Amino acid sequence: MLIDGHNDLAWAMRELHNYNFDAVDLSQYSPAFHTDLTRLRTGGVTGQFWSVYAPSTLTGSQAAVVTVEQIMFVRAFIEKFPNDLAFATCADDVITAHQSGRIASLIGVEGGHCIDESLTILEMLYALGARYMTLTHNHNTSWADSATDERKIGGLSSFGKQVVQTMNRLGMLVDLSHVSSEVMIDALSITTAPAIFSHSSARALVDVPRNVPDEVLSLLAKNNGICMVAFVSDFVSQEFAHWYRDKDRKEAGVPPLVTVEHVADHIEHIRAVAGIDHVGIGADFDGAPDMPVGLNDVSTYPLLMDALSKRGWSLLDLEQLRSGNILRVLRDAEDVAERN
Repeated sequence: MLIDGHNDLAWAMRELHNYNFDAVDLSQYSPAFHTDLTRLRTGGVTGQFWSVYAPSTLTGSQAAVVTVEQIMFVRAFIEKFPNDLAFATCADDVITAHQSGRIASLIGVEGGHCIDESLTILEMLYALGARYMTLTHNHNTSWADSATDERKIGGLSSFGKQVVQTMNRLGMLVDLSHVSSEVMIDALSITTAPAIFSHSSARALVDVPRNVPDEVLSLLAKNNGICMVAFVSDFVSQEFAHWYRDKDRKEAGVPPLVTVEHVADHIEHIRAVAGIDHVGIGADFDGAPDMPVGLNDVSTYPLLMDALSKRGWSLLDLEQLRSGNILRVLRDAEDVAERN
């Protein structure tokens, strides 16, 4: 099994085709995207968290509406291809889908701005099938600081803490990708269920705000959570990150080469700091333009598995990375919700 933590096909379909299934056949190779059913099968994907996203520049009510539109697109996508996709809201659903030969399709909300400061909307998104929420996107909310915005709160506000507690009660995973280091630490001190990073890499290797510091990786291990490594070139290569952020250098010519080995380095680093039980995969396909050579779409996960095998990873190690760890986290969150 292979379960990926983050894929932005829904937003890409909105941007390119206004959700129109007649404009593109997603069952076949679709070159405008990183993702289609043919390549998911080639890549061995058996579970996918589909990101439902609204830009953090939108106001709360607009963001909430766009998020619901994204959820309904994902559900329509699943219904359109019932022999290939199965709607999943829990770990058992993922196993059942796999046993039936279908790709388990889970939903993750990308950005706490989407709840319009309303716990009721948060509960509504859960009822519609969302099973994680990223606490911020690229901009702060009124209750949590983003990694890529000016610090305003210094962590979570009292309402932000209520959001985390409500997510625990529901059984909705707290996703700490995109948040500031202070929010990471606050959330990990509050949550009673394992947290996730749905698409982040290691800051010790590439010093960008979207990556996770070692201090937080250590806390994540104590929380029994998981960091799902993103493939994004400027997250996994320091040289590429410098080039990406340097306008003059970008105009100068060819970007630095980024390969599968860069991604493998991050996976191994997170394993070394947090442990084998706390690392997974969240590539961010269709959510970022620059991916490493060879890891250019959802068909390419076997290349990464081969690279790790050559570094001495056993089949059991790879099973934990691919699916075992995130399934455990899902079950643990479900157990916490049942006890509330």
